[in-house]
Amino acid sequence: MAHAAPSLRHPPLSTSTCPRSFHSFLRQTHLPLRQCLSSVSLLSLSSLTQPTTACVSTVPIEYAPAPEFDFVKELALLYSLRARLSNAPSLKQKLQVLDADSRVVNFFSGRGNSVAPPALQPFELFLLKCLVATGQEHVLLSEFDGAFESESSVLKSAFYVLADLIENWDEIGSGPRHFKEGNVATMKKLVKLLGDIEKFYDCIGGIVGYQIMVLELLLQSKPENQTMSWSRLLNDSTDYQFKEFLVPAGVDLSENREYASLAALWGIEGLLQLGEVYPLGGSGDRLGLVDSSTGECLPAAMLPYCGRTLLEGLIRDLQAREYLYYKLYGEQCITPVAIMTSSAKKNHERIKDLGERMEWFGRGRINFKLFEQPLVPAIRAEDGQWLVNEPFSLVSKPGGHGALWKLAYDKGVFQWFYNHGRKGVTVRQVSNVVAATDVTLLALAGIGLHHGKKLGFASCRREIGATEGINVLVEQKHSKDRWTYGLTCIEYTEFEKLGIKDSPISPGSLQAEFPANTNILYVDLASAEKVGASKNASCLPGLVLNLKKPVIFVDHFGIRHSVSGGRLECTMQNIADHFLNAYSTRRRKGVEDELDTFIVYNERRKVTSSAKRKRRHMEKSLHQTPDGSLLDLIRNASDLLSQCNVKIPKIGDNSKYLNTGPTFIILLHPALGPLWEVSRQKFHGGSISEGSELLLEVAEFLWGDVQLEGSLIVIAENIMGSMRVNGNERILQYGQRCGRCKLQNVRILNKGIDWKSNENVYWKHELKRHETCKVILHGNAEFEATNVMLQGSHLFEVPDGHKLQVTQGSSGLEVKLGSIKKDMMDCGSWFWKYKLKGTHIQLEMVEL
Repeated sequence: MAHAAPSLRHPPLSTSTCPRSFHSFLRQTHLPLRQCLSSVSLLSLSSLTQPTTACVSTVPIEYAPAPEFDFVKELALLYSLRARLSNAPSLKQKLQVLDADSRVVNFFSGRGNSVAPPALQPFELFLLKCLVATGQEHVLLSEFDGAFESESSVLKSAFYVLADLIENWDEIGSGPRHFKEGNVATMKKLVKLLGDIEKFYDCIGGIVGYQIMVLELLLQSKPENQTMSWSRLLNDSTDYQFKEFLVPAGVDLSENREYASLAALWGIEGLLQLGEVYPLGGSGDRLGLVDSSTGECLPAAMLPYCGRTLLEGLIRDLQAREYLYYKLYGEQCITPVAIMTSSAKKNHERIKDLGERMEWFGRGRINFKLFEQPLVPAIRAEDGQWLVNEPFSLVSKPGGHGALWKLAYDKGVFQWFYNHGRKGVTVRQVSNVVAATDVTLLALAGIGLHHGKKLGFASCRREIGATEGINVLVEQKHSKDRWTYGLTCIEYTEFEKLGIKDSPISPGSLQAEFPANTNILYVDLASAEKVGASKNASCLPGLVLNLKKPVIFVDHFGIRHSVSGGRLECTMQNIADHFLNAYSTRRRKGVEDELDTFIVYNERRKVTSSAKRKRRHMEKSLHQTPDGSLLDLIRNASDLLSQCNVKIPKIGDNSKYLNTGPTFIILLHPALGPLWEVSRQKFHGGSISEGSELLLEVAEFLWGDVQLEGSLIVIAENIMGSMRVNGNERILQYGQRCGRCKLQNVRILNKGIDWKSNENVYWKHELKRHETCKVILHGNAEFEATNVMLQGSHLFEVPDGHKLQVTQGSSGLEVKLGSIKKDMMDCGSWFWKYKLKGTHIQLEMVEL
């Protein structure tokens, strides 16, 4: 990847600039290191070995304009190289191919393998030579001195020698220079990263194929090339004559409630056939999450949300569905969970540590499968050059959640699910805190399982201009009277390229015509495995190069860079592109019912509300922030309780939240349902006043005509069951020794939350309170309050194996603590009995 040498005018040499001032210059400038070095003139390199006299001048250099990068020529070179490497069956022969490449010859000329650190294996050397052959020799230039036989290489290498000498000033003159220990470690990381890229992208030609794909997508992104004819030129498999995107038809769960109940029941019945997949490899940069004790950046899964990490929230939702299964069928159900991680921000390590710290959430280590996706290099949009933040260190990030399917095949995840007896999986992202609300997730999985579908989307309305993808019904006309149809997703970054207009559903409406893609999926395992096992680019669905936002990074001098570029990403939901159905004639109305893919709709607040980004100071938009998602959680809880004849004040708009906080706070444990049909039978009447707080961490619960003016917190130690030792682990046994709480005709009056406190962080549930009424249930403890007024602060802490009863006496509260009978220790003195009545679940309170 040769560039024209800069045209230089040498300023007078100066003896006043020392290494320290040069470092100061580097820190103060906002230019990349290579440009910093290019702004100084060079002394004779031999003179630099005399630190007492060697100095540099900081007078700028004039540049001749660089020629425009020739994408077509570069692609032709790489196509040829990929073909020759593909035809070489052994590593030795592949190395021979690379050794004949002109870039490799020029770079390694006269050095053999001496430029590399000691003990490099042949495959590791192969990786480094692939790097050079793809035009990325600059990644290695920082350490290698001497002149390279390529245009401008003498000047370029001299600049890097200058930087290296300045950085290691004290070592000059102390003897022969060796490959520094620090750089050896960095080189090992580079080699590992290159190895991961070579292996994961083997389906498109490894490192060389990765760069080809990058350049192809960069070329397509050029305005003059954004046509369907150019796309067909690069993709020989595209044989359609035209393609049209239509609004997909599907069941609206909010309107067809009978079908929603039936579909959710299918989902509950099929729980033993379902697994769960969490793609958690993303770095979550927009959250700006930092460990307060270490200062280290944290991934999104570690966001402390409503008193727990986002990952813990996913597990709670899953356990609530399993608890519902237990209450209906009396059987223990533990769903296997596969988690795709990455090394970004120590993502893999942190998730593993959290699992161990939480004792794998009482589910057993055997029911978790962690598999790590590779990082990929960020590239510069100008020419596809890989970005570097320090010697031998690439700017790299996860390559999108579309890595899921190939990686799952490579790492044996599909077989792992089969070994657990699973046929399908539900997929959701960690930042979406409402995906399991009411029927959404259960109905999606139920329809997929019951009808033998390959893939399903949960969707909802979308606002015009939102930075969200869309779900579409794609119609393609092929040659020879062949038509194909299917549901898929299109990222918002691709709208322009595909000619999609972000139009309103009706004139003047803010709602977009196409529905939102939410990345809540049902996926048939066998169908997905076929895609993941393919030996070509089809196992990497939805390959995109998102150039909408700059690549921002900090180099090893602490200088912040913002570069126009991106990274190669693929999208998990675009696996749907491989599940199209073919017909011999054109089909339109009702074709969705016949397809292998499907879509269900629900109210937006029951489908998606994400904590993806940090809200900036004084920002008015709550979209995709933890604050906005908390407000949606509260609105959902308000909707639920309003259906139970609980009087609740109207929730203000977002501006009220920004000014004074939420109207009230209601946080309900999902095991109270999770279906609202179940939850509604545990709440009857009463009221919640403005400024109140209701936190219920309990599943066996009754609310009857409770009037809340202030703060009420109920926390059960055993929410859904108790831990039992199984070998070396403790496993949660559903329904055994649960904590229980009954409140009937109770008025709770206290000062509650200090809404004026600046210490309140509502979405973390870190609150300053004046007073509160708090109930803590240890083990299988029970609490009952009947016909009583609880005024001011109260703490009722009930020990394991006991029931605490509170009533109104003639002179105040009467509190009675008694032991639970021995034969009631497991089931309690009362419990909710769940039974099916048609497609509905009916609850009956059983008192012993």
